[in-house]
Amino acid sequence: MNEVAAGLREIVDREAERLAALPDARAKTPVAPGKWSPKEIIGHLVDSASNNHGRFVRAQLTDDLTFPGYDQEAWVRLQDYANADWSSLITLWRACNLHIAHVIERIPDEALTKPRTRHNLDEIAWKTIPRHEPATLEYFIHDYVAHLKHHLEQIPR
Repeated sequence: MNEVAAGLREIVDREAERLAALPDARAKTPVAPGKWSPKEIIGHLVDSASNNHGRFVRAQLTDDLTFPGYDQEAWVRLQDYANADWSSLITLWRACNLHIAHVIERIPDEALTKPRTRHNLDEIAWKTIPRHEPATLEYFIHDYVAHLKHHLEQIPR
């Protein structure tokens, strides 16, 4: 998982620099009608980091991968990311993900690869796994990084 953590750091550092160059007026403009703005996308990725950080730690303490979900739209709305300070939001997002990279590097292989027959990745993963199929924490971490990349690609260059 050292490569995954290093890749996450690389993505975060590169994208934080790119995002910082985006003017505030553009950062608060939705990427398409009815879609989130770059500020709201990064806010959503902060929420994702917050939730998944806890999941990655708790998964090492239990035999399952069953975690609470969250209402993503409501979290973005209630935290009013559309009106957040752009620079502070980027800094928060970067710090959260650098810490996740730190956590990922320290997960023992047995916790990463252990098949978990009880999980709810059919509900909370970005690319879901059917509930009747075993899942691993390693899969869930890769899914997290893929989800992050997906959202970053939505932000105009």
